[in-house]
Amino acid sequence: MGRAGITDKAKRMNSVEEGLLPPVLITGEPTPSMLLSERMEHYNVPGICIALINNSEIEGVICHGTRRAQTDNPINPDTLFQAASISKPVTAMAALRLVQEGKLELDQDVNEVIRSWKVPESVLTFEEKVTLRRLLSHTAGMTVHGFDGYSMEEEIPTVLEILDGRSPANSAPIRVDLVPGSRYQYSGGGYIVVQQLLTDLTSVPFPDLMMELVLEPLVMSNSAFLQPLPAADVSRAALGHSITGEPLSGGWHIYPELAAAGLWSTSSDLAIFLIEVMTSTKDQSNKILSQSMIQEMLHAQGGEGNWGFGMGFLRAGEGSTAHILIGGSNQGYRSQMIAFPETGQGAVVMANGEGGEELNNEVLRGLAQIYGWPALRPIEKSVVDVDPLILEQFAGEYVLADYPDFPISIRTEKDKLVLNTAADGETRELHPESDTRFFSTVSTREYTFIRDDQGKVVALETSGGGGQIIIVRKVK
Repeated sequence: MGRAGITDKAKRMNSVEEGLLPPVLITGEPTPSMLLSERMEHYNVPGICIALINNSEIEGVICHGTRRAQTDNPINPDTLFQAASISKPVTAMAALRLVQEGKLELDQDVNEVIRSWKVPESVLTFEEKVTLRRLLSHTAGMTVHGFDGYSMEEEIPTVLEILDGRSPANSAPIRVDLVPGSRYQYSGGGYIVVQQLLTDLTSVPFPDLMMELVLEPLVMSNSAFLQPLPAADVSRAALGHSITGEPLSGGWHIYPELAAAGLWSTSSDLAIFLIEVMTSTKDQSNKILSQSMIQEMLHAQGGEGNWGFGMGFLRAGEGSTAHILIGGSNQGYRSQMIAFPETGQGAVVMANGEGGEELNNEVLRGLAQIYGWPALRPIEKSVVDVDPLILEQFAGEYVLADYPDFPISIRTEKDKLVLNTAADGETRELHPESDTRFFSTVSTREYTFIRDDQGKVVALETSGGGGQIIIVRKVK
């Protein structure tokens, strides 16, 4: 398949459910057949909905599976999912609209605006302050990565109780633990500060404010920052499911952390949002933000190399590969959205199972191939022959120093090297790139065996796409 992908719309649509791809392909070997239905079963995901964007339009919506496992209630384009962290760019757009209207400043100390609560001052905030720009781009130095939500039986905390980590809140106090502006540190907690900031500034309840500033102008008629979900909408919602495919008690968790994780939406509505972002960058549709403000929103404020967080979105790649993306991970739900503003392409994938993260990635890699996206395609690696006697030397038990209860077992099977981890119970074949360096096709992680001065295998070095290197000691 060439770089341009499939050019016929009907063929593209027909290929989506049959074209899922792993992260790594082996040069010279046939592309594995990965069907959406089979991969959903593999990951225990009952339902999924995929909105496809091409030429800055929704080209189609593909929904598969059911709202609840082991039932016949189908997922359809109007089925509601928890969008989780995809709430953040929608929140960011609302905040930036207030900036554009002159009601808020990006680089002002938020403590000058918030009335009902203040960011606790410390030596870290003596010179550098927590600002809206820094909160939206995860560079404010604030704590609390994410939230677990609350079951139907639990008492729901107020926003002020969440900010201070007071009962019944189940998360830690949201505080500054890095000098604001010093570096990127993902913080869902920072978005709760934004939630209180916007509420105090406007004196409008957050769900109503989001409806007024973003959702209604974009005609996102199936979206709302309402927690708990209104009774009238319960019958339209996909239930969340655990990693083993069991429905969550009560169907889903409640997230009062609205700005960070509280949006209920559909893949189609979020595609409308993405299209507005992309077309606004070209000054073709500016229903919410001007071209200059949307460019400010997408400008990477913090990160490393060719990626960094703008205000709400992660920006990755450069030149022709530049794209924006964000994933969502609430209890029982996984979602992903990605857009290529230059070409007007993208997709939104929403799944009602915790195994949906890897499933969504397989879907997106397939879409990258089908639509000819300039990024996200599988990488290709070549395999070399290695003497089976050498492979036998790598077999054994390996242990991470920080996680001794989750050993890694490596063995040989029919002259092949196989890795198994207690952490996920998965077994994967390791393919040799050289006599010491191996890879699997289920992740971009690489594995390099380390020998001592006498040639004995003593450790295994693993490294993933994020650049982190982990040394695993061989114990027997």
